[in-house]
Amino acid sequence: MNITEFLNTNTKRFPQKAAVGFKKDNEWKELTWMRFKQMVFKTANALLEAGVRENDKVAIYADNCPEWMLMDVATLAIGAVTVPIYATNGADQVEYILNHAEPKILLTGNQEQYEICHNLLQKTASVELIISAKQNFALKEKSSFLSDFIAASSDQLRLAEKSDDDLATIIYTSGTSGTPKGVMLTHGNFRKAFEAHINFFGFKDFEKEQSLAFLPLSHVFERSWTLFCFSVGAKVSFLENPKLIATALQEVKPTTMCSVPRFYQKIYAGIQENVENGSPIKKKIFDWAIATGSKVSERKRNEQTVPFLLCQKYKLADALVFNQIKKKLGGRLWFLPCGGASISAEVTAFFDAMGIHLTVGYGMTETTATITAFPFTKYKYGTAGKMLGDSQIKIGENDEILVKGSGVMKGYYKNPDENDKIFTQDGWMKTGDAGVLDSEGNLTITDRIKDLMKTSNGKYIAPQPIENLFSNNHFINHIMLVAEDRPFVSAVIVPNFETLKEKLKTMNIPFTNWADVVENEEVKAFYHKLIDEIQTKLPGFEKIKKFVLMPADFEIESGEITPTLKIKRNIVIEKYADKIKSLYGK
Repeated sequence: MNITEFLNTNTKRFPQKAAVGFKKDNEWKELTWMRFKQMVFKTANALLEAGVRENDKVAIYADNCPEWMLMDVATLAIGAVTVPIYATNGADQVEYILNHAEPKILLTGNQEQYEICHNLLQKTASVELIISAKQNFALKEKSSFLSDFIAASSDQLRLAEKSDDDLATIIYTSGTSGTPKGVMLTHGNFRKAFEAHINFFGFKDFEKEQSLAFLPLSHVFERSWTLFCFSVGAKVSFLENPKLIATALQEVKPTTMCSVPRFYQKIYAGIQENVENGSPIKKKIFDWAIATGSKVSERKRNEQTVPFLLCQKYKLADALVFNQIKKKLGGRLWFLPCGGASISAEVTAFFDAMGIHLTVGYGMTETTATITAFPFTKYKYGTAGKMLGDSQIKIGENDEILVKGSGVMKGYYKNPDENDKIFTQDGWMKTGDAGVLDSEGNLTITDRIKDLMKTSNGKYIAPQPIENLFSNNHFINHIMLVAEDRPFVSAVIVPNFETLKEKLKTMNIPFTNWADVVENEEVKAFYHKLIDEIQTKLPGFEKIKKFVLMPADFEIESGEITPTLKIKRNIVIEKYADKIKSLYGK
């Protein structure tokens, strides 16, 4: 069955209910299911008229917007294959994907994305037409605005028949290293993933929910979550600029959304900073509220009743503390899938205490996102939850997590050598992650195997759990450990510049520029003390001995971090080799 069958189903069930939300002219607007279906079908017919046939490729290189999903769903509806490209990718990466996937049609967003693609036309033989979602600039040859492209097309369409094994999309991994690989996901991968989520969580009336899509739609997490929401009739609002998330949360007031751990770590660090800078009485009230909330969340987690008196205390804690925080997040969030990287038990338990449950999970592009997730109760902090659907896990050599199940990809596009590497002879897929399964079926990720570091003294360092310790602090924005073939652990640290700027005032250090500030001996001494306080419980060989403070944040555009905010270690090590060498006296 074609996964876009939800267009027909939901239009019949509730034609005038909102399906899509988006911001235009500084105001949030909506498309009903009826209107959404009509626009998708018009786009689908326009693609057919442009010569796109089943299994042809259509690429999308744009920021989140309703046009992104229109093109995606329309492509799937006619049995063609969507190829998302990260909106932050540079010309070289775009050129590689276009030449590898060979799409006929390409949708772009802003003018910069359009210009990059148009300049590549001579280097990419397959692209016949560039379609622009935006209309605030002039187009060149072989180009059309989306509104013009679909204007004369019919809004009636018969969906292409698709089997579970038919290709739906090729998603090129953003990856923290190496050349992007095209992950082939099928209609069956998505359909069975949706069924697994409904059964695992016992969702009912999910069509009443409202999601906010602010992670890149080009990432499997947001894309599969958005398609899931559509599949059950929920509304999805699209945020084009993720930096405006704080405002969007209060305007849209979503009930659900997916996010990466860094988003919650930043909220956690900000709350801790406010408490630290507040009055002693405010800190006392906050600590009491968290302690009260923790008692309540523990009882709920263990499926125990909450005593009347504790309920009353929690209501007071909510009124005095938690409600103010929840209002800043829109006030209605209750289901928050969280994945893409590891998150510490400390942060998860903290949000639970406030009544904001993070549904922590684990998955990959190659597994249509979720393999494991927290159930609503009996979950275990510090783990990645339990298996969904028909997922199977076993632990292989070097503690590598091996998986099977209907979410596992068809393979890498045009890449038989990588397929041979990732699949065992008996059909298990190697994840590249190390982990353990406990007796209750909870999966704990210990680290990326390729990220595991061995010091010159023969000690193995798993960086992620250590980095999480530091990332929870409000003076640190990013941190990357260095230890491979080194005598001790060092770190590359990006300060939280906003917080540090305030700290400079109390230290009586005049602000000049960040390059000078990070070299200031008093600032270095402050971070040295901070690091020592954070790592008191770490064994000696895991402790950071030296560090370098960066004068600017890591950027997606410069390739230092992925669109889901994971550090590309090899890029950072290569780019700042001299700074790192100086830490070891070389």
